[in-house]
Amino acid sequence: MRIGVDAMGGDYAPAAVVAGAIIAQKQLLPEQHIVLFGDEALIKAELAKLNANPFDFEIVHCSEVIEMGENPAKSLTKKPDSSIAVGFKWLATGKIDGFASAGSTGAMLVGAMYAIKSIPGIIRPAIASYIPVGLENKFNLILDVGINPDCRPDVLYQYAMLGSIFSKLIFNNEEPRVALLNIGEEEEKGNLVSKSAFELMKDSTDFKFVGNVEGNDLFSNQKTDVVVCDGFVGNVVLKEAEAFYHLIKARKIEDPYFERFNFENYGGTPILGVNAPVIIGHGISNAKAIMNMILQTQEVIATNLCGKIKEAFN
Repeated sequence: MRIGVDAMGGDYAPAAVVAGAIIAQKQLLPEQHIVLFGDEALIKAELAKLNANPFDFEIVHCSEVIEMGENPAKSLTKKPDSSIAVGFKWLATGKIDGFASAGSTGAMLVGAMYAIKSIPGIIRPAIASYIPVGLENKFNLILDVGINPDCRPDVLYQYAMLGSIFSKLIFNNEEPRVALLNIGEEEEKGNLVSKSAFELMKDSTDFKFVGNVEGNDLFSNQKTDVVVCDGFVGNVVLKEAEAFYHLIKARKIEDPYFERFNFENYGGTPILGVNAPVIIGHGISNAKAIMNMILQTQEVIATNLCGKIKEAFN
């Protein structure tokens, strides 16, 4: 297994990325290798600072970097030797098995769509996120959280399929319960899109649909394991959860449940519905977050998540 990592992606790159890669490499099996894409001299300098062996990694020199504020589509064309562009070239040709970056989310999305493309049958890929529930180590999956602010009912139906497959493979839920996020539990509640999506989902044999849930059900797994919504609503939910975590930390409240909202513990999230594993990390990722981003990429590759999604949509 070869895990590609954008060494130049993120606010604290390459230092945080290299540090995270060193920690992650120690937790991987001998046949699992990390490939770092970026400025070779800078990467080796960071490895030297941490007394790490450069031969533990494969380094692919890239002379350009896509910055956070650049136009994603134009930057991939104008900077073909950037760490993101080269990483996607390697992923598309099978030289690496997955690719992760805490860099430009837009460039990662554009790269995924143009370099490895959507799985046939997928209308629109999605990004999912984790919502901690209860005191035990369990999560609800919510999708989409940002790619598609407007969704048709058939797109939401496919999100339910994607989320169900992810929950089975990554969270080990044998039969994930799928719910539609709405303003009420009753079937007739919601806007035209959610009502139409409910009609599509209620008799589905592709997943176990349990109906509508409200916002206060997100933080409990009494009713659902997968929550489906459009990217506009999902992104608001995600950002609000992050805001409450920062408020709690600012008030110096220590609580094991709320600590599970810390993005560093997950590192990143996969783009669901594309032909190869692509993981997007948070731009402010530190070494711990990068480590978890790499380990999550390893898990997505090992579980053959993309292959299982292809089977479902074929």
